[in-house]
Amino acid sequence: MGIEGPSGGSRRRERLTSAPRGRRVNLSFNDAELEVVRLAAGREGMSPASWAGRQVMAVAQHVLVPVSRDAGDVLRELIQARVELRETVAALRALAATGVPGAGAPVSADTVVEEALKVVARLDAATVAVMRERRPRS
Repeated sequence: MGIEGPSGGSRRRERLTSAPRGRRVNLSFNDAELEVVRLAAGREGMSPASWAGRQVMAVAQHVLVPVSRDAGDVLRELIQARVELRETVAALRALAATGVPGAGAPVSADTVVEEALKVVARLDAATVAVMRERRPRS
């Protein structure tokens, strides 16, 4: 039973002509888990087995690092905080060069430094959260 792809038939992973795939791994899912796999495979026009095989290889080769939903939220916060920190650094540079960041109203150095410190604190908190999430690989 496969998921139909855009062309109407099931889509499989590309076959490697140099090494036939004669080894199998049995995966078991409950109904809810299988539905999640089917939906994910369907989004990419693949059969559930092909999709699962691709994901397993990506994790095994460290191309894909699975994280929890909470860790994903923390990573998004890290990315946003980095963007804001870059903007703050740009404002500090502009302030140092001209006394006025960008084309806006004058801003004091103290205000810009306080904003930078707030963003650094957010980065620190998010980094600690990610470090707690990571489990040592055995």
